[in-house]
Amino acid sequence: MEYIYKDVKRKPRFFVLSLKNIILPATFCIFTICLVAFSNTNLLASKSGLMLWANNVIPSLLPFFIATELLSYTNVVTTLGRLLNPIMKPIFNVPGVGSYALIMGIISGYPTGAKIVTDLREKGLCTKEEGERLLAFTNNSGPLFIIGTIGITLFGNTLIGVLLLITHILASLTVGFLFRFWKNDKKVNNDKDVKYDSSTKKDVEVSFSNLGEVLSKSILSSVKTIVLIGGFIVLFSVIISILEQTNVLEIIGDFFYPLFKLFGINDFSFCKSFISGIIELTNGALQIANITSKNISTNIILISAILGFGGFSVLLQVFSITSKSDVSIKAYFIGKVLQGIIAATYTFLFIYSFPIFNLNL
Repeated sequence: MEYIYKDVKRKPRFFVLSLKNIILPATFCIFTICLVAFSNTNLLASKSGLMLWANNVIPSLLPFFIATELLSYTNVVTTLGRLLNPIMKPIFNVPGVGSYALIMGIISGYPTGAKIVTDLREKGLCTKEEGERLLAFTNNSGPLFIIGTIGITLFGNTLIGVLLLITHILASLTVGFLFRFWKNDKKVNNDKDVKYDSSTKKDVEVSFSNLGEVLSKSILSSVKTIVLIGGFIVLFSVIISILEQTNVLEIIGDFFYPLFKLFGINDFSFCKSFISGIIELTNGALQIANITSKNISTNIILISAILGFGGFSVLLQVFSITSKSDVSIKAYFIGKVLQGIIAATYTFLFIYSFPIFNLNL
């Protein structure tokens, strides 16, 4: 017998790492290391975030969350749908029930509008495309935060809060009108107007016999949402602290500073604080308001921009709420970027068109 030995060469194995697969694990690892490395400042930032949540967010938002949950068990939503459909449909290309999300979103503040839109979509009261249009302009900052926290607390001036509220709402409505064309060419199965009857509701209507059950469900759902918001506030407070300690904010600021100089803003503090506001709204607004400037209009216009955008903290809050539905977050992101730009433009026009709003020294 003849044995033939073949020299079989093994093919070299290559381990290909996809950037998409490693970017999130790497980010989380770096974040964990930074938590340990900057534990002292992170602890202070975490406490500050918790205090902000406990003292401002819970008292202002929790009652509204419970109220909106309770209203969802009544015929208020469908009644608004019937009454306001002749207005909402031609202007914003959404069903009348969208008015409920718009009104409560303006009154209650972030992220009430997103929560209501998600509920409307889950109950079949709007199509996927209509839900995305609604999401783009109904999730807004509330008057309690704009007038109370920013106007009175940060600036010590109610007029500034009123100005910011007016331009914020006008920018929201403008975005809503622009988004009436969002996916308007797509043919959907339920393109006709939604029928506002009890059969579209998943939940039973509230009555004296089930009031206890409905109340407990509303409170539990609202507490779950408010805890979620608290987690995001604490998380982003720590993230901003880490970015400051590692000088990342300085680096990002250096990159965008030429753009600010193009608009006549030569103080680097504005650039750095604005970037903080893009990450987390409340912290950024506080920093911008504390910058001393003779041209206070600069402070006001920049805060108007971040109020319209809402910050990445709110963006992720909205994403966590809408993820249980088929409503895309893409429309919301584009809408908020537009709202930030439009709100800043409106604020600029109001300040230099109406002497009452011009507070420059």
